[in-house]
Amino acid sequence: MASLQLPLCKFNESKGEGLSRRMELMISLVSGFTLLGLAVVLSVFLLGKKRKETKLSALGNSVFQVSYATLLKATDGFSSANLIDVDAFGSVYKGILSDDKVVVAVKVLNMLHRAASKSFMAECEALRNIRHRNLVKILTACSSIDFNGNDFKALVYEFMDNGSLEEWLHPSNGTEEVTEAHKVLSLKKRLDIAIDVASALEYLHNHCETPIVHCDLKPSNVLLDNDLTGHVSDFGLARFLGETTGSVSGNQSSSIGIRGSVGYAAPEYGMGSEVSIYGDVYSFGILLLEMFTEKEPTDHMFSDGLNLHNYVKTALPELVLEISESLILQEGATDVTQAYRHNRLSVTAQKMEECLTLILGIGIADGSVPP
Repeated sequence: MASLQLPLCKFNESKGEGLSRRMELMISLVSGFTLLGLAVVLSVFLLGKKRKETKLSALGNSVFQVSYATLLKATDGFSSANLIDVDAFGSVYKGILSDDKVVVAVKVLNMLHRAASKSFMAECEALRNIRHRNLVKILTACSSIDFNGNDFKALVYEFMDNGSLEEWLHPSNGTEEVTEAHKVLSLKKRLDIAIDVASALEYLHNHCETPIVHCDLKPSNVLLDNDLTGHVSDFGLARFLGETTGSVSGNQSSSIGIRGSVGYAAPEYGMGSEVSIYGDVYSFGILLLEMFTEKEPTDHMFSDGLNLHNYVKTALPELVLEISESLILQEGATDVTQAYRHNRLSVTAQKMEECLTLILGIGIADGSVPP
């Protein structure tokens, strides 16, 4: 060391002082890891609490949340120009979310209706955990207050380009704009849509963790996408059934007066029967009859005990082509009815008659609650 001309090292610290510093270092490390662990535990707890609080608005796997202001802007102030549909529980608007330019359908609940809040909760509950290609996809929900301090509740859905099945079956019932855009649904396409609806119901009744009864199946609640694929929508009246008893689950009253729409609700509901999957089956049957005869169950021709169900049942099988004449004319078989009257059905007409007889036969099959 002398040859390098370096000073000698001096050790002024005592043995006790070195030990003290090591202890301080260990205490600091232990304290740091302890605080880090507490921070992680606290973060997990707060995150779980936040998820629980936002369970309603997030609806399971939704990737975004929206505010009243966002929906107000998306629908241009809930403009009548963007109004798609109106029912007792609220209004549906077309909207564009500015951030992602996503086209959506916004259902704004009518909070003046005493059952609107229950309808909102029922739809959120029903749609939170169900996923099927033939069910309308809910993106998110909003439960807040508007700029006037009033309760505001809305559901945001994936937008369906081709509107509802009702608009296609009965264009004269809609707006002039819808009527002009109306396109004919072929026999095959109607059958495809019927299968789509049946697939959705089969999933709800048999493949959900708790079976779900839709309770309001009708053409206006079947929406069509760009490919005219059917999607069952509007679960505002949906009910959960007990897994073993098939009755309404304990947290949902079976005494609720509204159990469907006039003409589509099962007759037994009017006599006080509990909600069941058989009610949906009956509604599906009426939907089939309407799709393939183009006659609404509320048509003025149905009175004095005559209804769509009895009308078709009486006509089958001999008059099947006559009660479906408007559909047959759309198919281009203009001579079918005349040929039928003269017992000269072509091969095409015979196949059409057989097909319609089978479909309408399903429609009139007994879907009532068994004794």
